[in-house]
Amino acid sequence: MGTAAAKAVAEKIKQLLASKTELRMIFAAAPSQNELLAGLTGDPSIDWSRITAFHMDEYIGLPKEAPQAFGRYLSERLFDRVGFKAVHLIDSSGAIERECERYGELLREAPIDIVCLGIGENGHLAFNDPPVADFGDSYTIKAVELDEACRRQQVNDGCFAEIGDVPTHALTLTIPTLLSASHLYCIVPGPTKRGAVEQTLNGPVTVECPSSVLRRHTDCTLYLDLDSYGGASQ
Repeated sequence: MGTAAAKAVAEKIKQLLASKTELRMIFAAAPSQNELLAGLTGDPSIDWSRITAFHMDEYIGLPKEAPQAFGRYLSERLFDRVGFKAVHLIDSSGAIERECERYGELLREAPIDIVCLGIGENGHLAFNDPPVADFGDSYTIKAVELDEACRRQQVNDGCFAEIGDVPTHALTLTIPTLLSASHLYCIVPGPTKRGAVEQTLNGPVTVECPSSVLRRHTDCTLYLDLDSYGGASQ
């Protein structure tokens, strides 16, 4: 699944670079993205020097060097492995409002071409959990309190030993920011995502399952495995 997604993303990158000077991409940091990122870094035909990279969320109160930090995850698996034109990391260690302004300005400098993302167990996109998700959000990036189901997922994914270790707040790109991209590639493996996938495909489009809004995007490709797809009817 991840390899197939990587091939599709790589082909889209090359297709777009054939007619554009440069691209802007956003990446998710999660175990669900491991195979995708490995496939992309293993493709020597991608001209990363014409691509500017962003990531979509970061914990507040977690040291940058912590193994669970999303900036570190993406740096180790992607950003430090290929030669991007530029990499913009979220810095959640200082004044949060100022960082939202800084990172938001960077994101708004030009349109986003491609987003590689996943879906949370509670249907979240980035850290837009149901209690804070807003399909009409006026912010580009915002600080949020993490839902308990979201924090428990970090334990289920093996990122933290217990829920008390998981930070309670984070910075996240908002749903309109993610959906502003021209092309979305959504990679969702594993049995713990089955309920969210079912609601994404067949439930109402509602913030109760934020990922349901992906059905409104004009070019979103969803990659599932047999565990996450389960009994989904579509």
